[in-house]
Amino acid sequence: MSFPKNFVWGAASSSYQTEGAWNEDGKGLTVWDAFCREEGKIVGGDTGEVACDSYHRFPEDVAMLKAMGLKAYRFSICWARVFPYGFGEINEKGFEFYDKLVDLLLENGIEPYITLFHWELPLSLEQSGGWLNRETVDAFANYAAVVAKHFDGRVKKYFTLNEPQCVLSHGYTLGIHAPGKKLPDREVHVIAHNMMVAHGAAVRAIRANSTGKVEVGIASTGTLCYPEKETPENTEAARRASFEVGAAGWQFTHHTILDPIVLREYPSRLEKDAREAVGESFESDLKIIAEPIDFLGFNVYTGVEVDADGKPVPRYKGFPRTALKWTVSPEVMHYGVKFLYERYKLPVYISESGLSCNDRIYLDGKVHDADRIDYLERYLGELQKSVGEGVDLRGYFHWSLTDNFEWQAGYDERFGLIFVDYRTGERIRKDSSFWFENYIKKHSDK
Repeated sequence: MSFPKNFVWGAASSSYQTEGAWNEDGKGLTVWDAFCREEGKIVGGDTGEVACDSYHRFPEDVAMLKAMGLKAYRFSICWARVFPYGFGEINEKGFEFYDKLVDLLLENGIEPYITLFHWELPLSLEQSGGWLNRETVDAFANYAAVVAKHFDGRVKKYFTLNEPQCVLSHGYTLGIHAPGKKLPDREVHVIAHNMMVAHGAAVRAIRANSTGKVEVGIASTGTLCYPEKETPENTEAARRASFEVGAAGWQFTHHTILDPIVLREYPSRLEKDAREAVGESFESDLKIIAEPIDFLGFNVYTGVEVDADGKPVPRYKGFPRTALKWTVSPEVMHYGVKFLYERYKLPVYISESGLSCNDRIYLDGKVHDADRIDYLERYLGELQKSVGEGVDLRGYFHWSLTDNFEWQAGYDERFGLIFVDYRTGERIRKDSSFWFENYIKKHSDK
């Protein structure tokens, strides 16, 4: 089984991880600008203040996309670059940068897929209560409306939020991501709810400010399971385990966000707490949260193998892991993606997938990343199986286009198809980028 006709091959990035130019051309501060300056928060004391310098070197990135034969680029807009305080006066210089990027992509036959929020809340909004403050929802809807109107006719695909689950767990529960808070469960439930309301309000705003057809979705993440043995009993156990609250330690996982958005109902184990935390607006909010969307994005990196009782299977010593110590679990691209599609019945994009490797420049001046090639071949092979079993799969975005600032891990982790020498900003194609280019040629429409 091959990939569908008109399948979209792309790569992904985010603004804070790649752009740099943290204080140029009127950009406001974000929670990540502040968090990275706190001592001990980031490995090596690193920041994203320069990162890949894509703010100045984006033409090189677009050239790399074109060379690989990629037809789509998923990137995020820095909210504070276009609204320095999150609302109010628009920073036209910020839009000028994204105009140049979007126009260059289109000139090269590459479709832009914009993510509105990839974890960079404007600092001024956080200082006013952040996602606990309902005014942030209104500010996000206004931001979405302005972006949609600005790019009307040029951008036709939008992701509202990227991995709200990570923001909730890492940013507001564990405190290891910006804004670095450890809040009580009740407040985290309010934040989760408000982020979902913001998503729904943004969907409405994008459609209301677009004259042509646009498609809107969300990029989700969380624990996904796959069966130890290919039996009906084990497969059903893996399905159940994938939709349990608290699976593998994640209170907020795929279905805790996607059930309200797509099915218009909270998971039963969360509804009582959420309803009590939110109060009287809960029911009316659900109508906004469940505004119909066009597709779902799944960010898939690893998975949990479970037995017929739904219990995790212990990993043997030496089990394959990435440089970031995530297990290599290609089967999750088959079973996990299928489980999600069967639950939500919406077209699917793999909005992120990839791995961190200990990449370096060899004596021959090249970057030989055999582990990434092996990972791609295994994961894409399993993804094909999900298509063969009826998943309406629309595209695959590799994470990431270039090496970049990897959040609390700083620059120690390299996810890119393109190597970045952070001393000079030079881009070097890794072996995996050539493999991926050839794979796309083999599996694209003739």
